[in-house]
Amino acid sequence: GGAGGVGLRGPLLGVDYGTKRIGLAACDPGRVIASPLDTTPNDHTKDAYFRALFARSSFVGVVVGLPLHASGEESDMSREARKFAAWLAGLSGLPVVMWDERYTSHAAEDALLGAKLSKKKRKARVDRVAAQMILQTFIDAGSPDDSRLVAPPEPPPAG
Repeated sequence: GGAGGVGLRGPLLGVDYGTKRIGLAACDPGRVIASPLDTTPNDHTKDAYFRALFARSSFVGVVVGLPLHASGEESDMSREARKFAAWLAGLSGLPVVMWDERYTSHAAEDALLGAKLSKKKRKARVDRVAAQMILQTFIDAGSPDDSRLVAPPEPPPAG
């Protein structure tokens, strides 16, 4: 255990990766409650957005939802999410773990359907609520070390 995961204390950033939007959530330093944080477009603005986010916050790790097929098989989306996670690890210098999100996105939709929001408002909120659920299930599981750690990309050789 303890092989360079996200540890057991300190705030975490939860990420629901999507091709159009990236949903974000954060938890308290004691890791009890995850809360929706923000939704940002997945486009050329994301580099500056995440740099600013990490610069002004005290996250000690990042949890990225890993979209898998119901069977547990990897998909094109899982590969996209992994690539994004590796990019985030390089950008932030923080440990980034992948967490199986198979049952969270639908739960987010359902939770918001009960909230009587317009379709447009719901769309805007579903990503960050999905991120909240990814992060909440991760901290409820005790920030397990056996979640899949994404190593940051290797720095280029010197010289």
